[in-house]
Amino acid sequence: MRHSIYSSAMRTRLIIIAAMLIVAAVAAWLLLFQPDEARLTPEAVSGRVPELSNPRFESIPTVDIADAVGWPEGVKPAAARGLTVTAFADGLDHPRWLYRLPNGDILVAETNSPPREGGGITGMVMGHLMKKAGAGVPSANRITLLRDTDGDGVADARSALLENLNSPFGMVLLGDWLYVANTDALVRYPYKPGETKITAAPQKVIDLPGGGNHWARNVVAAPDGKHLYVSIGSATNIADNGLDAEKGRAQITEIDVASGKTRVYAYGLRNPVGMAFDPIAQRLWAVVNERDMMGSDMPPDYMTAVSLGEFFGWPWNYWGGYVDKRVRPERPDLIEYTKRPDFALGAHTAPLGIDFAGDIRLGPDYANGAFVSLHGSWNRDPPAGYKVVFVPFADNGFPVRDAKPVDVVTGFLNADGKAQGRPVGVIADATGAMLIADDVGNVIWRVAPPRPIAAPPPVQ
Repeated sequence: MRHSIYSSAMRTRLIIIAAMLIVAAVAAWLLLFQPDEARLTPEAVSGRVPELSNPRFESIPTVDIADAVGWPEGVKPAAARGLTVTAFADGLDHPRWLYRLPNGDILVAETNSPPREGGGITGMVMGHLMKKAGAGVPSANRITLLRDTDGDGVADARSALLENLNSPFGMVLLGDWLYVANTDALVRYPYKPGETKITAAPQKVIDLPGGGNHWARNVVAAPDGKHLYVSIGSATNIADNGLDAEKGRAQITEIDVASGKTRVYAYGLRNPVGMAFDPIAQRLWAVVNERDMMGSDMPPDYMTAVSLGEFFGWPWNYWGGYVDKRVRPERPDLIEYTKRPDFALGAHTAPLGIDFAGDIRLGPDYANGAFVSLHGSWNRDPPAGYKVVFVPFADNGFPVRDAKPVDVVTGFLNADGKAQGRPVGVIADATGAMLIADDVGNVIWRVAPPRPIAAPPPVQ
């Protein structure tokens, strides 16, 4: 009898212990693997004075990426009232970046990340995320020339201008040279507009730190043609592999065209992909992807004017001086030298492309400001971005103080939350219509007003 009582008590204890272990396991799973749900809207975390919340640091990142499915037959993005969307070119191979030549030809970089180093669980997870996002394909390593020969808004001629590159991205024509930013070097080729094939060997301008989590290198020319600016993203999220691994990264490099000399123009920019000069003040602007694993609401990605010598905080602090306590060694001495960005674009929206009104002419509602492509989040619940927005500017050359981003092109996510497309580069065609590179739909979309709008007179 006593043995039966002891056995029953032992079973009860074992059941209680098992239940406690199950509860602890469930709690641990919820703590580690459940996504951090956003408590603020993307609009709240945008503007010149965004709403900032306390970071919710994560050991395992929130993962909520929209599955890439492409565009069904007859489906396309939706444009704001008064604008139309048509396909300028399709059947491309992961088109990422665009550039317009003086004769109106459009160059598109068909490109992707170089092969990533490292395997194991981290490599497997990264590969899975890239595949879900539509970025799991090998890089075509090609720049294609598109030409609209009859002016109907559709490219009816195309040719491979350059092939066998190394994850190319940014392009700019300066004088008789076409500069191309590969992931590991800025190179140039002799070129005259109208040519459809370059056979000359490249000339290396400067080496660049290649690859890393942020592999894309952009290049733009100053309005006077005397300097080039190259954007270089960080290798990791917050210098996870040490500062030595980030040498020459998270910065914009200036190149003196005549002498070839270089200098750091601005730094502390985690991933400054898109760059453009505004047409009035001729300031350099960049859009920047901020850090991860601080929860779905923090910190905001941003766009900002960039001047010589400015420091934007990465990796030690963000948004003008908020300390990231994860980073070692600490650098509290840098807080007072950190510039606050000019305009927040929401948390994890992944801004990549930027161009300005004046070049893009879509009507009076978009007469003064910047167009920005938001490639879309992979680590926010629910997803954010996946659209092209307009940021209105005031007469002082900066965003309107109380303005929020205005949706211009949407519909990249379908009703089920799957990605039919993802916008990257944005530029104007020769008529002032906006072209958008869509690296999931493999299309370049053309957004236009009902009738062409004349270009403004040149700035004196």
